[in-house]
Amino acid sequence: MKASVIIPAYNAERSIGACLASLQEQSFKDFETIVVDDGSKDRTAEVVKSFKGVKLFVQANTGPAAARNLGAEKSSGKIIIFLDSDCVTTMDWLKEMLAPFAESEVAGVQGRYKTEQNKIVARFVQLEIEERYEKMARHKYIDFIGSYAAAYRKNVFDKMNGFDTSFPMASGEDTDLSFRISKAGYKMVFNQKAIVFHTHPESLAKYLKVKFFRALWRMKIYKKHKRKMIKDAYTSQTIKLQALLFYLIFGALLLVPFFSEALYYTGILFGLLVLTTLPFSLWALTKDFAVGLVSPVIIVLRTAMFGFGMMGSILNHLRRLI
Repeated sequence: MKASVIIPAYNAERSIGACLASLQEQSFKDFETIVVDDGSKDRTAEVVKSFKGVKLFVQANTGPAAARNLGAEKSSGKIIIFLDSDCVTTMDWLKEMLAPFAESEVAGVQGRYKTEQNKIVARFVQLEIEERYEKMARHKYIDFIGSYAAAYRKNVFDKMNGFDTSFPMASGEDTDLSFRISKAGYKMVFNQKAIVFHTHPESLAKYLKVKFFRALWRMKIYKKHKRKMIKDAYTSQTIKLQALLFYLIFGALLLVPFFSEALYYTGILFGLLVLTTLPFSLWALTKDFAVGLVSPVIIVLRTAMFGFGMMGSILNHLRRLI
């Protein structure tokens, strides 16, 4: 068998049906579908069982990293492809995910997100991702693959011992695996034609919560892969500058009760932070005018959540040392 599509699922009864139905319409046929139910409390398993030919495995709730590893262990394909349960594939998605493997040096492939949502926060998220895709497309090889649409040669995945299960939630385990694969000298590529449709967060609160937890686990990744703090193929350098400005603003605010001049410097730093939002915002204006208008506000709030998330990670680490 050429390929195995592996889907980790937790309380996914509302989305897994559409995901599996889209796989049945694939133009490429030589593949198996494996769903790993990560201890769902809803009807996820029942929905999966209604699809003929889909292999279902159930485990206690231990997180998506462990679920993907179990799916890989049970797979028989030479290429293993991970797909999130809330994604709907386009007809040629699987064909496009497999196409780059015609080159023997390619060990991993990244697909891409699209969305059909109308809410402004979801549209912002899509443009945020599109900006990163443009950055990735400029590189022949990449060092990051998001697990929502990720393909690996199984022998390479096994050599890397799969995903690190010490990441208990869907935040950072795919980044860690990507960095390990890249460090080992394997090549990974981005195929813009391998498209899945995804439902992004539609409320600002939910979006910011996602960013907080990603930052919380990002520090663990940087602890394991220190060089990636400087640069990688996915993260914008502007985002790192914004995080630095947030900490300077936070530090200046703490000094205000003791030095009134600190408020002046806080204002200057905040102005610089707003200025850093302009390149993305102006670019977004050309894609989606309304999103471009609200982008400075969302980016400032996103930066704050990044900052607090990373602070939380540092405090957790210090607490364990005491």
